[in-house]
Amino acid sequence: MKDMYILAIESSCDETSCAIVKNGSVDISTVILSQIDIHTNFGGVVPEIASRQHLKNITMVIEECLNKAKMTMDEIDAIAVTYGPGLIGSLLVGVEAAKMLSSIYNKPLIPVHHIAGHIYANNLNKRMEFPLIALVVSGGHTELIYMKDEYTFEKIGGTLDDAVGESYDKVARVIGVGYPGGPILDKMAKVGIHEYNLPIPLNDESYNFSFSGLKSAVINLAHNYEQKGIKINKDNLAKSFQDVVVEVITKKTLKALKDKNVKRLIIAGGVAANSGIREGLKKICEENAIECSYPDLKYCTDNATMIGAAGYYAYKKGIVADSTLNAVSSTNLT
Repeated sequence: MKDMYILAIESSCDETSCAIVKNGSVDISTVILSQIDIHTNFGGVVPEIASRQHLKNITMVIEECLNKAKMTMDEIDAIAVTYGPGLIGSLLVGVEAAKMLSSIYNKPLIPVHHIAGHIYANNLNKRMEFPLIALVVSGGHTELIYMKDEYTFEKIGGTLDDAVGESYDKVARVIGVGYPGGPILDKMAKVGIHEYNLPIPLNDESYNFSFSGLKSAVINLAHNYEQKGIKINKDNLAKSFQDVVVEVITKKTLKALKDKNVKRLIIAGGVAANSGIREGLKKICEENAIECSYPDLKYCTDNATMIGAAGYYAYKKGIVADSTLNAVSSTNLT
């Protein structure tokens, strides 16, 4: 069977990325241009600035990716692109670039859902086996996805409000430790102790999550301590917060695995890089004879390599788009 090379584009938030992926599993070339230094000044991603930076850099990133792979567009078999969900202005830049390449070079255009990309980042390490449960944890998503077969997705649970990564960023901002909050709080939690009593959010038998109450509890605690002139131990608060997050995520993930009678778990998304969450999930999997896997750290955050990996299997399913493809800021994974 002939090898298939997919050029993929990802621009859903603040990373401009292009990759070339062979057969859905081999990273031939990846280029990621991050805007984190720009947005750090604002304490979060500013959509208008993000889209302008994508527009400025997209052509350069695509050219660098091809040069790095020592390939030309004639050797590319198809174009894959994130069409949603994400920041609409950012997505539009990637989608229009992909449509242009598809039209000029007469290549199939493959639309890829951002969450499908995060899930298929796992395929870059080891071929996924089914059925499985995918836990997607990122700045914008906290979802449990059941996959019976290749490129089939059934969302069985998700956040009702804030995503877990968003909560990390907001908590970090409140206690004044910088942006992005997730990696910072994770490091702090490693040296802290569980000192502060925080509520376990949506502690029920559903597969859904809710982190707004936990975030609010941290904000209220910080304000109360400030009013009383009591200094908060930030490391201990980070540890207390992360322990609660890990507890609720591991509990609901294990319930989904048991209820679906599935022995495979994959972790996906930017927050999959969080050591506390990884260790908590690894522990419950070891205790219950469940196979647990997650991508290399470089594939956890937004990147085009994961889009190329997912795009390969989408194409095999016959999922292609034409010139009417448009970006969508909010869309379900189906």
